[in-house]
Amino acid sequence: MRLLSRLAILGLSLLALPAFAADVAAPRITVIYDAFGDDPALEKDWGFAALVEAGGKRILFDTGNDAAIFARNVKAKGIDLSRLDAVVMSHRHADHMAGLVEVLKVNPQVPVYAPQEGFGIYGSSLPSSFYRKDATLPSRMRYYDGEPAERLQFGRAWPTGNFKPLAETTEIAPGVWTIAAVSDTPGTRELRELSLAIRTDKGLVLVVGCSHPGIASIVDAAAKIDPQIHLVIGGFHFVNADDTAIAGLADALKAHDIQYIAPGHCTGEPTFAALLKAFGDRYLYAGVGAVLDFGKDGVASRPHGVGLGDADTVHYRLLAQDGEHDHRHVAHAH
Repeated sequence: MRLLSRLAILGLSLLALPAFAADVAAPRITVIYDAFGDDPALEKDWGFAALVEAGGKRILFDTGNDAAIFARNVKAKGIDLSRLDAVVMSHRHADHMAGLVEVLKVNPQVPVYAPQEGFGIYGSSLPSSFYRKDATLPSRMRYYDGEPAERLQFGRAWPTGNFKPLAETTEIAPGVWTIAAVSDTPGTRELRELSLAIRTDKGLVLVVGCSHPGIASIVDAAAKIDPQIHLVIGGFHFVNADDTAIAGLADALKAHDIQYIAPGHCTGEPTFAALLKAFGDRYLYAGVGAVLDFGKDGVASRPHGVGLGDADTVHYRLLAQDGEHDHRHVAHAH
């Protein structure tokens, strides 16, 4: 009887668990587009794209430099673009946005989050008060004959699409944020860029496109959401940086106690080398085709390991079960 009672209590306890617990897969990031990698099934090209699966959501971050290559890489990884829940476009540079046309062919209503710019390619609107008016002119010399609408709509590079321009950091799904930042660097000054932050039980996973506003500044902004930064993956934009600047980057990232980094795209080869030396086994390979899988046993893996190990498959421990990198998360995870 005691055994039956215990089994009954156990059954009731299982019924009381949240319904989503068995359905939501562990977070996973798949690198779809980059100019380096060791997966023979994928093509290399300059640009970036990654599929982020977290909290039951499938979010495409950027879409690469060439629509045809993007489509072939997506097919090679068995990714169904019609099942995307959202797309995040980091910024307006062509090597991050060419594949969006392929996405919209099969998923025309998917929300596309992009940086809000006054006359940006993703579409926007401005109050008609943005320009000075002169009522002394005849109507034929005035914009809209002197009677503009209260707000003016501006076009975008795609004829269709459910675009959602963002000007500030926004939670787009439970535990998922787009971090908005603006570059102050000569050459890209005033360029607006979105990064993606996902809450996990070990801290934030931060996905960056090119980091034109500065990777350190983006990490600072993410730390305001959660000071525990578990992983940073993507382009750090140090492709032409000198050794002094690269050394400063390594110090800035280490100061945040970031558990793991997975540099890619425009980070730069000398920066790869410096960060590998600085982070050691906390540096994760993230070439095109790499899959970082946050499983229950805390392992991310990649195929065809070259350079960081002797085995054909190299396993990285992302979610340490204990030890100095086991950060306890005080906020309720989604």
